[in-house]
Amino acid sequence: MSQRPNDAVSRRPSKAGAVVRVTAGNFLEQFDFFLFGFYATHISHVFFPATSEFASLMMTFAVFGAGFLMRPLGAIVLGAYIDNVGRRKGLVTTLAIMASGTVLIAFVPGYATIGLAAPVLVLIGRLLQGFSAGAELGGVSVYLAEIATPGRKGFYTSWQSASQQVAIVVSAALGFTLSLTLTAQQIAAWGWRLPFLVGCMIVPVIFALRRSLQESDEFKQRKRHPSLGEVFRSMVANAGAVIGGTMLVALTTTAFYLITVYAPTFGKSVLHLSSADALLVTLCVGVSNFIWLPIGGTLSDRIGRRPVLLIFAGLTLVSAYPVLTFLVQAPNFTRMLISLLWLSFLYGMYNGAMIPALTEVMPADVRVAGFSLAYSLATAIFGGFTPALSTYLIHVTGDKAAPGYWMSLAALCAICATLALYRRRPGGQGRPRTELAAG
Repeated sequence: MSQRPNDAVSRRPSKAGAVVRVTAGNFLEQFDFFLFGFYATHISHVFFPATSEFASLMMTFAVFGAGFLMRPLGAIVLGAYIDNVGRRKGLVTTLAIMASGTVLIAFVPGYATIGLAAPVLVLIGRLLQGFSAGAELGGVSVYLAEIATPGRKGFYTSWQSASQQVAIVVSAALGFTLSLTLTAQQIAAWGWRLPFLVGCMIVPVIFALRRSLQESDEFKQRKRHPSLGEVFRSMVANAGAVIGGTMLVALTTTAFYLITVYAPTFGKSVLHLSSADALLVTLCVGVSNFIWLPIGGTLSDRIGRRPVLLIFAGLTLVSAYPVLTFLVQAPNFTRMLISLLWLSFLYGMYNGAMIPALTEVMPADVRVAGFSLAYSLATAIFGGFTPALSTYLIHVTGDKAAPGYWMSLAALCAICATLALYRRRPGGQGRPRTELAAG
């Protein structure tokens, strides 16, 4: 009996270490995605030269979005693989594929040097990243849910997204430093590649961390693991949960790519703020996201997923467009900071509850594939094309706050999904329908 407290203390560092090791891949994924979004203008000039700035930028964001179209395929194929062979081995595989895409994008010569091969290779790099990311988020989230202590699943799974915010902060800090040390001409010519090279340099470190990851006890205790065919059949049988999960994620992925990946380009190209100001705001948003995500997850552990999801999706629905209107009426650093910090608060609190909710509505034996497919579909439909769609909406309507309509639509989808997945039943207290069916 006297050894139990000491045993508990000795286990705490290992759990903290497991969180760091498993979320390291998330860091790399979001590090590169953010850099691609922030340096979209420079990438468009180097790889996608066109007759107009708008056409060149649209092609760049289309390639950015194309990677997200690979996510559902990666979710099924790699998600089934992770459900079959285990979290550790599967997540090492997704990291290897992701790193290949990162290296490719970092070293591809420009259009002026190798012609059409340049945009083709960049596209291949994005497709590789998208394929791996399709199962990366699901694998990490499910692993964190499986190692969580009782009653703290929301807190543990929130670190999946929190690790991405660290990537945003680091990449924004790198970009901010470059904007102060290099001229605009130097950044356009070659400086934009430097942060991508940093990403390549940290790949070996992340590999070392993830290879030392221990398999979750819950997976090891499972006597049987589904084949790829069984995963497909289960996804069809649970199509309602996948569709509901996709709508649940719609707000998360739209908000995230709007306030982080697209925001710097929006600040520079649309609001005509300086690169340094746009990056500094994004850095602050990353810090804000990092703070609010575990708070949202912990709050959902205390009062339940349903009320947190409904409250913050509702606030987003009614405030997204007015907040962006406030920003574009008199664009400056202060207004951009205030506006994006508000949207960051809504995103962080909502997503902190959404991640554990999504792990709970999926069948246990195909949890990674189900989570990954729902997340990937939402990212492909909503989030991945948010930069391109926001650019298009502003161009067509002439309203610089038009992206707020897209964010409000995503919030409406999230509200509908929450009401559908958390229908109140006698004694159910608003738990997911799959939980009620199971017990």
